[in-house]
Amino acid sequence: MGFRLDHDVEPGTGMRVVQLTPPGSACSIAIGVGFSDPQAAPVQNLRLVVDDVEATREALLENGVAVSDVSDMGGGVRYAFFSDPDGNSWALQQISR
Repeated sequence: MGFRLDHDVEPGTGMRVVQLTPPGSACSIAIGVGFSDPQAAPVQNLRLVVDDVEATREALLENGVAVSDVSDMGGGVRYAFFSDPDGNSWALQQISR
Protein backbone atom coordinates (compact mmCIF):
# COMPACT_ATOMS: atom_id res chain seq x y z
CA MET A 1 0.00 0.00 0.00
CA GLY A 2 3.01 2.26 -0.20
CA PHE A 3 3.62 2.58 3.54
CA ARG A 4 7.17 3.30 4.68
CA LEU A 5 8.66 0.58 6.90
CA ASP A 6 9.97 2.35 10.02
CA HIS A 7 10.79 -0.65 12.22
CA ASP A 8 10.58 -4.42 12.02
CA VAL A 9 11.91 -5.87 15.25
CA GLU A 10 11.66 -9.14 17.14
CA PRO A 11 12.48 -8.36 20.78
CA GLY A 12 12.08 -12.01 21.80
CA THR A 13 9.53 -14.37 23.34
CA GLY A 14 7.67 -14.70 20.04
CA MET A 15 6.99 -10.98 19.74
CA ARG A 16 7.36 -9.06 16.47
CA VAL A 17 6.57 -5.36 16.03
CA VAL A 18 6.29 -3.75 12.60
CA GLN A 19 5.81 0.03 12.44
CA LEU A 20 4.57 1.54 9.19
CA THR A 21 3.89 5.11 8.09
CA PRO A 22 1.48 5.95 5.27
CA PRO A 23 2.89 8.19 2.50
CA GLY A 24 2.99 11.84 3.56
CA SER A 25 1.74 11.10 7.08
CA ALA A 26 3.13 12.23 10.42
CA CYS A 27 1.38 9.26 12.08
CA SER A 28 2.26 5.60 11.94
CA ILE A 29 0.64 2.30 12.81
CA ALA A 30 2.07 -0.74 14.54
CA ILE A 31 1.15 -4.31 13.72
CA GLY A 32 2.71 -7.56 14.71
CA VAL A 33 2.57 -10.67 16.84
CA GLY A 34 2.64 -11.15 20.59
CA PHE A 35 1.55 -7.73 21.84
CA SER A 36 -2.22 -8.01 21.46
CA ASP A 37 -4.88 -10.63 22.03
CA PRO A 38 -4.76 -13.08 19.10
CA GLN A 39 -8.47 -13.76 19.59
CA ALA A 40 -9.40 -10.07 19.32
CA ALA A 41 -11.88 -9.09 16.66
CA PRO A 42 -10.60 -7.19 13.63
CA VAL A 43 -10.48 -3.40 13.86
CA GLN A 44 -13.26 -1.68 11.94
CA ASN A 45 -13.21 1.67 10.14
CA LEU A 46 -9.54 2.60 10.34
CA ARG A 47 -9.15 5.85 8.42
CA LEU A 48 -6.45 6.96 6.03
CA VAL A 49 -6.93 10.63 5.22
CA VAL A 50 -5.71 11.35 1.69
CA ASP A 51 -5.51 14.40 -0.56
CA ASP A 52 -6.92 12.59 -3.61
CA VAL A 53 -9.11 9.56 -2.96
CA GLU A 54 -9.35 8.68 -6.67
CA ALA A 55 -5.57 8.65 -7.17
CA THR A 56 -4.99 6.69 -3.95
CA ARG A 57 -7.68 4.19 -4.93
CA GLU A 58 -6.08 3.69 -8.35
CA ALA A 59 -2.65 3.14 -6.77
CA LEU A 60 -4.08 0.51 -4.44
CA LEU A 61 -5.91 -1.22 -7.30
CA GLU A 62 -2.67 -1.31 -9.31
CA ASN A 63 -1.05 -3.07 -6.33
CA GLY A 64 -3.74 -5.74 -6.12
CA VAL A 65 -5.84 -4.29 -3.30
CA ALA A 66 -9.60 -4.68 -3.79
CA VAL A 67 -11.05 -1.20 -3.14
CA SER A 68 -14.66 -0.08 -3.40
CA ASP A 69 -15.84 2.63 -5.75
CA VAL A 70 -15.59 6.17 -4.37
CA SER A 71 -18.65 7.33 -2.43
CA ASP A 72 -19.43 11.03 -2.33
CA MET A 73 -21.04 11.80 1.03
CA GLY A 74 -21.66 15.46 0.21
CA GLY A 75 -20.05 18.50 1.73
CA GLY A 76 -16.68 17.66 0.16
CA VAL A 77 -16.34 14.31 1.95
CA ARG A 78 -15.49 11.25 -0.18
CA TYR A 79 -14.65 7.69 0.82
CA ALA A 80 -13.41 4.39 -0.63
CA PHE A 81 -13.26 1.21 1.44
CA PHE A 82 -11.13 -1.93 1.60
CA SER A 83 -10.12 -4.72 4.00
CA ASP A 84 -6.68 -6.09 4.74
CA PRO A 85 -5.83 -9.81 4.87
CA ASP A 86 -6.48 -9.89 8.65
CA GLY A 87 -10.05 -8.66 8.20
CA ASN A 88 -9.50 -5.10 9.40
CA SER A 89 -11.62 -2.60 7.49
CA TRP A 90 -10.12 0.64 6.18
CA ALA A 91 -11.58 3.83 4.76
CA LEU A 92 -9.74 6.22 2.45
CA GLN A 93 -11.13 9.62 3.38
CA GLN A 94 -10.83 12.84 1.39
CA ILE A 95 -12.20 16.07 2.79
CA SER A 96 -12.18 19.00 0.37
CA ARG A 97 -12.74 22.42 1.78
